[in-house]
Amino acid sequence: MPKRITAQLSREAARELRAGDSCLISGVIYTARDAAHKRLCELVKEGKPLPIDLKDSIIYFVGPTPAKPGQAIGSAGPTTSYRMDAYSPTLIALGQTGMIGKGKRGDEVVAAMKQHGAVYFGAIGGCGALLSSCIKSAEVVAYEDLGAEAIRRLEVVDLPVTVIIDSEGNNLYKSGREEYLASLGR
Repeated sequence: MPKRITAQLSREAARELRAGDSCLISGVIYTARDAAHKRLCELVKEGKPLPIDLKDSIIYFVGPTPAKPGQAIGSAGPTTSYRMDAYSPTLIALGQTGMIGKGKRGDEVVAAMKQHGAVYFGAIGGCGALLSSCIKSAEVVAYEDLGAEAIRRLEVVDLPVTVIIDSEGNNLYKSGREEYLASLGR
């Protein structure tokens, strides 16, 4: 049975999630990829305000395609997360509690997650059309010049994800592989 998560995701709620948990996210999340992350971190370095409130936020690493008539958004599949690794520890320290993407994360990101109480969710790549059906509205809120990589405010209902790395550093990519190899007697 999937766990239902309401975004904004508090640090306390993030700390209750465990690697391997299937979840359905509903509420407000944001999109951002590497170009937007770089701009956010430059603002942090300059001591300037950010265009979004990171407290208890979930950021989906996605560059959606244009919406067709009658749709809130086009295909919205996850992008490779390690491209955000240089920026994620800064944003986590500022209050971000969740990230949605695909692929592994670096040690510095995991350390920041453990220190501040954040989680990394995986979404299935190649399912962008299915995932976009969970997005009920999409609005560009910053960096419109980045096109698909602009920061968007999304309202989602039952967006399916899996906790890949929890706030204790447990990593489904590692534990899942170990369990599989053990089942083979290796």
